[in-house]
Amino acid sequence: MERGGGRRVSRGMLPLLALHAVNEYYRLERKPPVTAGLLVANALVYLRPGFLDKLLPALDEVWFNPHLVVKHRDLRRFFLSAFYHMGESHLVYNMMSLLWKGIQLETSMGSIEFASMVAALLGMSQGITLLLSKALLLFFDYERAYYYEHAVGFSGVLFGMKVVLNSRSDNYTYVHGLIVPARYAAWAELILIQMFVPGVSFLGHLGGILAGFLYLQIKSSYSGPDPVTTILRGLTDVVSWPLRFLRDLLNFRRPRISGRGTVGGSQTGRDVSSLWRCSACTFDNSGRLNICEMCGSRRHRDGLSSNRPRDLSLEEVRRRRIERFGR
Repeated sequence: MERGGGRRVSRGMLPLLALHAVNEYYRLERKPPVTAGLLVANALVYLRPGFLDKLLPALDEVWFNPHLVVKHRDLRRFFLSAFYHMGESHLVYNMMSLLWKGIQLETSMGSIEFASMVAALLGMSQGITLLLSKALLLFFDYERAYYYEHAVGFSGVLFGMKVVLNSRSDNYTYVHGLIVPARYAAWAELILIQMFVPGVSFLGHLGGILAGFLYLQIKSSYSGPDPVTTILRGLTDVVSWPLRFLRDLLNFRRPRISGRGTVGGSQTGRDVSSLWRCSACTFDNSGRLNICEMCGSRRHRDGLSSNRPRDLSLEEVRRRRIERFGR
């Protein structure tokens, strides 16, 4: 097992992950930013570049160990352990799973609700894993097997996301070569990984599955706004307020010369002195224009157009419109 917190160099799998992620995002019309942020965050924590190496704690300091979390009330282990990975293959496998699930969930839910769900699944999966290990210690004396177990990785959150993603699906899916109903895919993967992959955390994965079901239960029974979503939405509004202010300020100062006229319409609620009506086609033009936007007739000094209705036939007005807007 890989320990320590030194800087790492990719052995070739991370560039492939990056290439695959860029390709997937390029194909999407709407790019999910939260999923991208989670991918980058996990990769940076693993690679530990120079500007982060001294800031991030070492792997030995963030192992999720129920005994140490309870004994020292160590919230750093509780939360940060999910973003650490044992090796490059461990990281790439989890991030490929996150990319596939995150794109689907964030696209359907929206970025703010998706971020709220990830935060909730992270806290609930870690908490349930802690409670399960403590319960096994108290009732079955499984002390060494689970209560002193060390684990890291984003797998618990990913199992919870799988439950949420497949909760209402009646389709079938592949789980490591087996075809199973989609709604039972998380349970099948839990068993298969435990059977064929040594050293994985059974309680961590089980805690993620139970967190997914708990999240769905809370969402279905609670009709009000999600508190975490409300907080995130408020923070987003606060952070984006300066940008909105600048955008509104620039739009206010930019003169609007065209595209706001009406054909024979009412001028109620508008500055009548800033408009002039073309007598050829009855289009209300901006006072900044000297040529009718609709038919091309020139404005006269009296505020009307120089071509009177009797001078232009309907066919002539139609021809002028086609010539003006067909350029």
